Amino acid sequence: MAPGEAPARSFVVVVLAVIALSAIVAVAGKKKALSTVDVEDELDAARAAIRRAARQHHRRGGGGEGGDVGSANWLRFYGGEADYDLLSRVYRNPAAFYRSYVEMERRFKVYVYEEGEPPILHEGPCKNIYTIEGRFIEQLELMSPPDDDGGVRTWDPTRAHAFFLPLSVSQMVKFVYRPPSQDRAPLRAIVADYVRVVAARHPFWNRSAGADHFMLSCHDWGPYASRGQPELYTNAIRALCNANTSEGFRPGKDVSVPEINLYDGDMPRELLAPAPGLESRPLLAFFAGGRHGHVRDVLLRHWKGRDAATFPVYEYDLPAAGDYYSFMRRARFCLCPSGHEVASPRVVEAIQAECVPVVIADGYALPFADVLRWEAFSVAVAVGDIPRLRETLERIPAAEVERLRRGVRLVKRHLMLQQPPRRLDMFNMILHSVWLRRLNLRLHH
Repeated sequence: MAPGEAPARSFVVVVLAVIALSAIVAVAGKKKALSTVDVEDELDAARAAIRRAARQHHRRGGGGEGGDVGSANWLRFYGGEADYDLLSRVYRNPAAFYRSYVEMERRFKVYVYEEGEPPILHEGPCKNIYTIEGRFIEQLELMSPPDDDGGVRTWDPTRAHAFFLPLSVSQMVKFVYRPPSQDRAPLRAIVADYVRVVAARHPFWNRSAGADHFMLSCHDWGPYASRGQPELYTNAIRALCNANTSEGFRPGKDVSVPEINLYDGDMPRELLAPAPGLESRPLLAFFAGGRHGHVRDVLLRHWKGRDAATFPVYEYDLPAAGDYYSFMRRARFCLCPSGHEVASPRVVEAIQAECVPVVIADGYALPFADVLRWEAFSVAVAVGDIPRLRETLERIPAAEVERLRRGVRLVKRHLMLQQPPRRLDMFNMILHSVWLRRLNLRLHH
């Protein structure tokens, strides 16, 4: 099975579901509280434009207004990549994605609730494995004041299409949790209290039962914390690194967030340098990491120390002459097994090193899979196939490896965390995922 193929809905399916009345969630609104006419009219216009682009892609292979890959708009959008075969292989519907992203840039507005105080609200970690949690909150908080062009953020909640709950589960764990207890009730209580406050002070939560609200958490316990408020868990958009479909993650409603580990807050310099070509990659595959969870344990038991020359698998015991990123840059494939939870920062690191990621996880809904075809730039290996891992990778011919690496190069920008954010980077791709799910929701006027 290709990564993300089973748990994730394709971009075309998501877009067309936006149009189909049977797939639109109808939520009763409070007419006297505020009008949703203008907001919904904007979304209707976006839905219609995306539908036209999707149809043009299927009818003409990407032709039509806004869909011609030879146009200046397309060339700029895809970074000068004019190979439509490659675009169609990597993106589920290049024309629909282009139109959807442009409509998001033109229309999408997010209101950030101002209630609450740091450190567990309005800030998060920016220099560890939960970096994306803190950076996403920070970036929304730092956007321009209301008299400037604030981009996606609005200070007028009546203009908002979505509402952000600036909770940091990582900060809750740091300041509230008391190890070695496994009691997560205090986290759920904080979440419930915060939703209670914003619902009492504003009409927007009750208007939609939370369905146009979202939170973001990269901590393993993010899904559990969201259970503190039943409507948050059931209706709201949960943007999570721990995107495990066997633990209640719903790809059509929730958003899978890439996990990225920035030790000093910046992308590692080794991964920003030009990546070596296939001829300079003598290693078939590489992994180094701890024995965290069942999948890692199986991987290390079968492959640790078997062949350091071409298939190095280490348990935190890299040779003195090597370093982690240099191994990635010399490998054709980088093994990305899940740890205690399904997500792994190695997926992002592998793509930045232009090493084809080998995703070894069960139930992982991969990031941005409603837009991207992960099978075009990664390899999926079931946990049960770990004993045959080397054989599986050796059977992939060099031409296919290079084809996968072309896909990796095309999607690198989507897995890059920039400061300030840039078009199509990780921050904006997360926003686009939220935008798609907001398009699937219709509030009664």
